[in-house]
Amino acid sequence: MLARRLTQLLVGLFVYGIAIAMMVRAEIGVEPWDVLTLGIDRHSGWGFGLLTNLIGLTVLLLWIPLRQRPGVGTVLNILLVGPSAEVGLWLIPHPPLWWQQWLLFAGGMVVLAIASGLYIGARLGPGPRDGLMTGVVARTGWPIWIVRTAIEASVLLGGWLLGGNVGLGTIAVVLGIGPLVGFTIPRMRIPERPRRGPDDDGGTAPVPSPAA
Repeated sequence: MLARRLTQLLVGLFVYGIAIAMMVRAEIGVEPWDVLTLGIDRHSGWGFGLLTNLIGLTVLLLWIPLRQRPGVGTVLNILLVGPSAEVGLWLIPHPPLWWQQWLLFAGGMVVLAIASGLYIGARLGPGPRDGLMTGVVARTGWPIWIVRTAIEASVLLGGWLLGGNVGLGTIAVVLGIGPLVGFTIPRMRIPERPRRGPDDDGGTAPVPSPAA
């Protein structure tokens, strides 16, 4: 089971980076965190992949006052998404026609949702940005939609001020990615093994829940 979870995690993280590259190459707008990455890259020239890693590491440091604990999936998210995005940017050209740009962007959104379902469904730890959101919710008690909106609005504003690519695609991500991942995550989640009771010969009887 662990081997399957690790495989699903690694595939999901690699594909996630490819999906980001697809949307970046479409050049009609990207999700808020990538707007920030592109904005910083415009001024620093450090490269999209490296900055993706550095921003993920910076966000992970914000977990400390929130008392969040990273998992292996969290660490691998920071290490792998940036390089896989660079691979995608190297492989995928910018399409010249508007309908090709939108097709590439829409495909990127679908691939991103599938990749999110894979790596989150592996249950080996959230990404640094997801963990920041859930950590703030846990510490403040605020509704998750308020926390997510506040974080992404702040990131989007900062990226836009730095010259990141904000466009119709950004709005499409904000409105569309939630329903898409809501569809993929439950279907790709690896179920937990049922706990076994000690009172059957093979140890195969599930332990009743407290509410049973």
